[in-house]
Amino acid sequence: MNNYIEYNDTIAFHPGYYIKEIIEESGLTQEDFAKRLGTTPKNISILIRGEQSLSIDIAMKLSRMLGTSVSYWLNLQNAYDSLIAEFKSEEELLQEREIFKMLDYKYFRENFGLPDLPRKIDEQIATVRTFLNVATLSVFEKRDMAVSFRSASDELSDANIVKANVMVQIAINQALTIEAPKFNKLKFKRAIEYALSLTKNHEDFYPLIWKAFHEAGVIFVILPNLSGSKINGATKKIGKNVMLMVSDRRLYSDTFWFTLFHEIGHIMNGDYGISFDRETGEKEDAADRFAEDSLIDPVKYQDFVQKDIFTISSIKEFASLIDRDPGIVLGRLQNDGQVEYNDWTLQSLRHKYKVKIAGGTQ
Repeated sequence: MNNYIEYNDTIAFHPGYYIKEIIEESGLTQEDFAKRLGTTPKNISILIRGEQSLSIDIAMKLSRMLGTSVSYWLNLQNAYDSLIAEFKSEEELLQEREIFKMLDYKYFRENFGLPDLPRKIDEQIATVRTFLNVATLSVFEKRDMAVSFRSASDELSDANIVKANVMVQIAINQALTIEAPKFNKLKFKRAIEYALSLTKNHEDFYPLIWKAFHEAGVIFVILPNLSGSKINGATKKIGKNVMLMVSDRRLYSDTFWFTLFHEIGHIMNGDYGISFDRETGEKEDAADRFAEDSLIDPVKYQDFVQKDIFTISSIKEFASLIDRDPGIVLGRLQNDGQVEYNDWTLQSLRHKYKVKIAGGTQ
């Protein structure tokens, strides 16, 4: 580190710069000066090179020895530190600009009411930084910044990681504003059963589930997908509560309910983190089985599959038998290869929800 710094046509001198001048003008050696000051030659040498901040103790000794005020020396240090902070802040902003290129300000403006700031990139960055409640957008480059990425592939790009972390941060921030009872696993089990009774209620299911989960200490958040995040959902312990987030990138009835119960499965297994596309591993398999068996009774499903009749009427009849939305049954049949994804004769069974940030999901 130098004993002075130039930035934006301003020069700030480290107190060591002036100490060096004083020693040279005194005709003393650094060792003699250090002895008179009541410190070590090593401390003086480090100060002169600008490698150490001036302590209050040394400032006091300098003021007594030279007849100056303590504040004189401390102000020199503060001026030097302030300019360094400005310089580092500008460097940080340059890095944030690169990260911000991975994001889309329109996402924040349209979904969360951030102000319209056309072409004012630095202002957009500052606004998003404040909205996300972080000191710098650089923190989102870190894998597992807030929650575990579990078995996510190493092929995730830097942009995938940043966007996934941003979505989790939004969900966490929303959850932190909500007071809820302490997480109670038994109550949550009952809330899960109640949620299963609402799969056919396309209009009102979200506020009803939200309330039931909330009473069990689980804060349920649905977020608009940030394109490129590749995130389906996430769970995290927050104090005495659990945050459960689902992205709206899969809001057809089958994919939404499977994603929701996949995340519920992680909670029930005490496994918290982010869920991405095409994840593998024992924990993911366990969460998948939980979702499959919760949404459709495995024995009844096998009986239905053995009949090998998959028409609109037969699917509706089976869905009615198990009290589930027909789209959930269709999605399971498609996933298991019993019917083709491109069989458009069955597409009328699918229902797509829409997210409303303020009012819930419909």
